[in-house]
Amino acid sequence: MKKVLLSAVALLAFGFANAQEEKSTNGGFSKGDVFVSGAFTFGSTNDKDADVKTSNFTLAPKVGYFVSENIAVGGQISYSSTKDGALDNVMGIDVSGFGNTFSVNTLGFGAFGRYYFTPANQFSLFGQLNLDYMTATIDEVDGVSVSSDNKVNAFGAGLGLGMNYFVSSNFSLEAGVGVLNFMNAKPDAANADGVSSFNFGGNWNAVTFGVNYKF
Repeated sequence: MKKVLLSAVALLAFGFANAQEEKSTNGGFSKGDVFVSGAFTFGSTNDKDADVKTSNFTLAPKVGYFVSENIAVGGQISYSSTKDGALDNVMGIDVSGFGNTFSVNTLGFGAFGRYYFTPANQFSLFGQLNLDYMTATIDEVDGVSVSSDNKVNAFGAGLGLGMNYFVSSNFSLEAGVGVLNFMNAKPDAANADGVSSFNFGGNWNAVTFGVNYKF
């Protein structure tokens, strides 16, 4: 009887250890965790009928820190470059009368706060509030270099929803979509008029995907 009881205890202990090991490999966030992620996109089109070529790329690394079990805060920096043969606006500012082709470089800085509903789980939904500052410089118009003062500055704020799914103890897949967005853009020139935009509702054409690494 004693041997049977010892065997049962050993079996339960083995099962518990196994369960703990499996749980740990499922990932999840906790207070004090740091995660990094980023996005890199590149695209190119060539409309031969209209003789219009477009290319762009974006690099945007991001880092976050869990200040509590459910709340993470962090920052992001982004850089993008666009060469467009059919550009009619830069961050909402009409440039269609300036020329036909443009080379635009954009630098952005942002801060965000997230609330995770079930952070310790393998799968968790989160809500995000972000604040962003961006400056776009038009370097070329119709292949001719222009003054570096030809800039558009913008401030934006947004509210979005997202999800994390851990594929291992450290790596997770992330997807997000904006729900509410506001942006105010203004040329960096005296007496220039600004343009404000406000959007509500999920923009399913701008769903973001990424990979997170948790330390």
